[in-house]
Amino acid sequence: MEENETLEFKKSISELKEAIISITAILNKHKKGELYIGLDNKGKTTKQTITEKTLRDISQAIANHIEPKIYPEIQQQDEYIKISFEGLEIPYFAYGRAYIRVADEDKKLSAKELENIILRKEQTKWDSKPSNIKLGDIDTESLKKYIQKANAEKRINFKFTDEKRILNKLHLLKEGKPINALKLLFSNKKPLELQAAVFAGTNKTTFLDIKQYKGNIFELLEISENYIKEHMNWKADLTGSKRIEIPEVPIRAIKEALVNSFCHRDFQAPESNKIAMYKDKIEIWNPGNFPEGYSPEDFIKKETPSVLRNPAVANILYLSADIEKWGSGLKRIYEECKKNNILVSFNVMKYGFSVVFKRPSIKKGVEKGVEHLSENERVLVELIYKNPKISKKELGVKLGEKLGVKLGENEAEILRILAENNNATSKQLSVIIGISTTAVENNIAKLKKKGILNRIGPDKGGYWEVLI
Repeated sequence: MEENETLEFKKSISELKEAIISITAILNKHKKGELYIGLDNKGKTTKQTITEKTLRDISQAIANHIEPKIYPEIQQQDEYIKISFEGLEIPYFAYGRAYIRVADEDKKLSAKELENIILRKEQTKWDSKPSNIKLGDIDTESLKKYIQKANAEKRINFKFTDEKRILNKLHLLKEGKPINALKLLFSNKKPLELQAAVFAGTNKTTFLDIKQYKGNIFELLEISENYIKEHMNWKADLTGSKRIEIPEVPIRAIKEALVNSFCHRDFQAPESNKIAMYKDKIEIWNPGNFPEGYSPEDFIKKETPSVLRNPAVANILYLSADIEKWGSGLKRIYEECKKNNILVSFNVMKYGFSVVFKRPSIKKGVEKGVEHLSENERVLVELIYKNPKISKKELGVKLGEKLGVKLGENEAEILRILAENNNATSKQLSVIIGISTTAVENNIAKLKKKGILNRIGPDKGGYWEVLI
């Protein structure tokens, strides 16, 4: 073993005062750690004589000289003593002074650093303070659906009975009154705001769409996810007769970034959560400083304990499995993007934090870049990729309007599929659309006659060309 930010060695009981300082320094930085008395700085035993009085002296010294109180586990192990400790009530003081861990050293906290820790402590507790809403302001149906989901995830084992009993079990009431977390999560008073926009280029000069939404956390999470899905690019993968829609950025990573942006934002800040979709990237931003003394890499590459700004909110999102594990969000986003070859960056700003996903180029057919498409080809690509769930009827109408021809639903659906996979066979088209192969061939003949579809090469080995 070697000393680090959560592990400290002391040679003997004569260094007990320094040991107590180390405990508070580690608590103020990491909230938990271990300290050994009877080991040198290389982790080798110094062969101390340990009695019951030694253990009592250590316990009493910790109780008398650390504030707020902590309750460590003190164990004798052969010729040394192991002290395991943890605590969430930072800042901790040793002999009236506050310290913080830097590498394997204990540094005195300056007045400004101490003030920042106290302010962060107050911010963290804000979501547990009394709210200005009443129980009548709660969306009961949303609460019932939440309980069903949390039960399905096996993270709670109680069913919905009456509203007040459930809210008490979820720790969303204090002395019978709603706390801020309840307002943020289940209020029908629309306590939060989301701004979402699509920009024409790589900056904010020209926007194609801009929206403002209001709601609680669960409402805005659904709205924001749907907004990104609607405006991002999709492609279809045809395996045999099965059609699979594939997003340009993994939805799992998008969901994780959105949940993190609401879970960890500063709810006392007047700014809204923001989604910005540029030609080359998707940015998800939230107000609030990143935990001081940490970088995103600490949570991605290391097993760093979570630093919760809003623990009551985080607990509710955890019980419904909207977050999997406290402190793992950034790591999950990074790994999901890495698996799908998507570049992602985590940006700590002067005030605020953003996750930025690099968008791959829009592609059509045989890897043809969108910048090289004709104007009419762009119409088809935008309709298909930006509206992957568009109905056959709506697609037929919109394509017909753009092309100046009348298209049936099945004709439009054939164009949609062939634009994504120009090698699809009549049998595949038949199974996907749900019509006979004869009907497929009749519709293809109509499209050829209208000058929209052409066959290049033989039936075997050739491909379809959409002529728009």
